[in-house]
Amino acid sequence: MRSQLFKFLFLCLLAFNVACTNSGGENSSAETTEAEPEAEVVATEETPVAETMGNESYQITVLKPDLPSPRKEMKGTIGDLEVTVNYGSPSMKGRELWGALIPYGEVWRTGANEATTFEVTQDVMIEGQKLPAGKYALATIPGEESWEIIFNSQAEQWGAYEMDESKNVLKVSVSPKTSSTASETLDFKVEGDEVIMMWDKLAVPFNVSAS
Repeated sequence: MRSQLFKFLFLCLLAFNVACTNSGGENSSAETTEAEPEAEVVATEETPVAETMGNESYQITVLKPDLPSPRKEMKGTIGDLEVTVNYGSPSMKGRELWGALIPYGEVWRTGANEATTFEVTQDVMIEGQKLPAGKYALATIPGEESWEIIFNSQAEQWGAYEMDESKNVLKVSVSPKTSSTASETLDFKVEGDEVIMMWDKLAVPFNVSAS
């Protein structure tokens, strides 16, 4: 009688263990199935698209928006000419610029970080003087009454701190203009037959035409 009771209890315990094992296997399978959609979300994450602004004469594309002074590229057309200006775009942030943050009479990179570059795919005339096709560092010497625009053959350089004057291909003088509205960020645009640098209430244009 006692042996039969032990046998019965042993069979019940064995059946209980089998049931628990099967139940654990089902839960493991369910967890694996639920994890799959999470992997799909990661795989379909979208890459941010660069912002573009401008009009029919030019477009500005923000290439590196995460920088304190975003890197931008302005592509414009003047007749059949194509002009590209690549520059770091600092903001005013309430600062006094001309004659203060940007000294008069000193070479300025005309932007932030790496040198601003000016590129044309054919020979052009800048303020009536010839500039061969190519890519140049574009620097300026600001002044109260006039600005110097410099095109230097060493396009890839940091700012204009060590700009070699012997590599200046062209230097022209232009007159700055004032505006009633302020531009918070430094930008370039094409208007008519001019490329114009704008920052604060100042606009610095220079004429570009076919050679």
